[in-house]
Amino acid sequence: QVQLVESGGGLVQPGGSLRLSCVASGFTLDDYAIGWFRQAPGKEYEGVSCITSTDESTHYADSVKGRFTISRDNAKNTVYLQMNSLKPEDTAVYKCGVTRGGFYCSHSLPEYDYFGQGTQVAVSS
Repeated sequence: QVQLVESGGGLVQPGGSLRLSCVASGFTLDDYAIGWFRQAPGKEYEGVSCITSTDESTHYADSVKGRFTISRDNAKNTVYLQMNSLKPEDTAVYKCGVTRGGFYCSHSLPEYDYFGQGTQVAVSS
């Protein structure tokens, strides 16, 4: 059974950091591109970052570039999202998604096949 489970969310002050994890089970991540998405209250899902399966190239939304870092550990079947210099506007439910990969990954939610349930991130003083 394909499953993705996110963790690491929580409440943090502006300027703080969090590291989100997404653990896969029922399949191996090696052949999949992985994306992180977020949905703020009252807004549509936004693609935050993604990483390819072949050369592990990374891509970021302009809103998080320079602050967030995506990485993957295929041996642990896990992908991470390190979030630094967090801002109140980063408050959202974050979830990971996977799709059969290659030298490409997308910020578009419909292009992904499986998703986790999400983890809440709140940035507030």
